[in-house]
Amino acid sequence: MARLSKELTRYFFEEDRGETVSLAQVIALAEEKVFGIVLLLLAFPSALPVPAPGYSTPFGIIIFLIAGQLVIGRQSLLLPISWQRKTIQTEKIRGILKKGLPWLQKVEAIAHPRLPMVCQTQVGRMMMGCTICLMAISMSIPIPGTNTLPAISVFLTAFGLQEDDGLISAAGMVLSILIAVLMASVIYVFFNGGLSLIDIVKDWIKP
Repeated sequence: MARLSKELTRYFFEEDRGETVSLAQVIALAEEKVFGIVLLLLAFPSALPVPAPGYSTPFGIIIFLIAGQLVIGRQSLLLPISWQRKTIQTEKIRGILKKGLPWLQKVEAIAHPRLPMVCQTQVGRMMMGCTICLMAISMSIPIPGTNTLPAISVFLTAFGLQEDDGLISAAGMVLSILIAVLMASVIYVFFNGGLSLIDIVKDWIKP
């Protein structure tokens, strides 16, 4: 399979497409790298520097359910037929891709297969699924500011998975953990009014 940016350019700009594209068509495009590519594409709109509104919550829910399949060790993606029939307007996808393809190409320039224990082992894929699930929950919260960073971490983790680049996936997972700590700190401050979790840790490690 060619680089994803080339596949997307060919599929959406060089070939005749109908007015809408279904999730089933995206899955068929993904072929054997279905988990990485579908997760990446679902995170793509919310991960852009100028995110497309309205996608984070529904896509976050789907991302959570797909990542859950990584956690339980599935090798093939299973989605309800009714979901696979869901469509999105082709012009909307093209608009997102025009903004996002230059960013995707920059990441592709540094990606290559490495650290196979991250992307090709059951333990590595399970850890990916767990961190993506955490970020999908944050993406699903309809509060401004809780979507972009989690979507970026999902994008990086999934991009590494579809490129077999364990280093990029590991970086995405580390970012996910940092974001989860930040979100937990914000929630803690909201309910306790004062010190954040980070402040508490700093006080705890002081001599």
